[in-house]
Amino acid sequence: MDQKLESITRASVPAIDEILGRPWPVLSEGFIRVIDYMGSDQAIVQAARISYGKGTKQVQQDSGLIRYLLRNRHTSPFEMCELKLHIRVPMDCWRQWIRHRTASVNEYSTRYSEAISIADTTQPDEWRLQSGLNKQGSDGCLDAETGARLSLRETEHLAAGRALYEERVELGVAREQARKDLPLSTYTEVYWKIDLHNLLHFLALRMDHHAQLEIRAYADIIGNEIVARWCPHTWEAYQDYRANALPLSSIDVAVFSAIGRGDDKGAIDLLVERGMLPPAGEPVKRNRERIELEEKARRLGIKVPW
Repeated sequence: MDQKLESITRASVPAIDEILGRPWPVLSEGFIRVIDYMGSDQAIVQAARISYGKGTKQVQQDSGLIRYLLRNRHTSPFEMCELKLHIRVPMDCWRQWIRHRTASVNEYSTRYSEAISIADTTQPDEWRLQSGLNKQGSDGCLDAETGARLSLRETEHLAAGRALYEERVELGVAREQARKDLPLSTYTEVYWKIDLHNLLHFLALRMDHHAQLEIRAYADIIGNEIVARWCPHTWEAYQDYRANALPLSSIDVAVFSAIGRGDDKGAIDLLVERGMLPPAGEPVKRNRERIELEEKARRLGIKVPW
């Protein structure tokens, strides 16, 4: 060959090596643990520079490049890193998880093996109320007395469901059919392998305060305990440019600019034109886009004039 290639070694991250196989408990009986990983912050830099070497000699320069890549949405270098997790998760939570179709998945088979004998349980003070504003969200909790009654009923229901399943198996019913009445709170186990780019997208959705509490509990551990150790420069940049950033739409910019110029009427007219506010004299109705704009204004210290 015309050019001699530099020797390379497999990326090793001591902070991740220390926790390989260590389970983090989640919910009542779930866990997450790292099985394997490929790449590191350095692999992202190497990919961006199309280099087999170690990138620059200065960590600060590598960190700056990673921040540039994430800030400007150059995603392919982050696909050079992969993480493989072993997860025990309730089936109802897994239904949300598996909607992210960007990972390689292998799940525990209840056709081949007997179903896992544990299920997720709810403490009396954990029964959440349905939100009146968000059809897929919750808001507040039931009183302790009602919660205690529901927790007792849950225990009875889980025991009855498990007993029915085991009776069918003992009578020789095929496992694939015996399982059909198991509660969705029954745990399953999966191996889940995903590249860092798609993992960050998963975390952006599932660590958000709008996400369901149960899947958020898993996402928080993946992000704060695992990714933060594995690719610390990437995690720092993700916090700055994704998790804690404030995206502004063109209407946000136009409205905030009008308010900044002292043109309150112009700001209101823009919202009326977009259907986010009613014409003067008509009752103000709930509008999700306007509510999100108002939340951005609050974070920026901007007082809205309507």
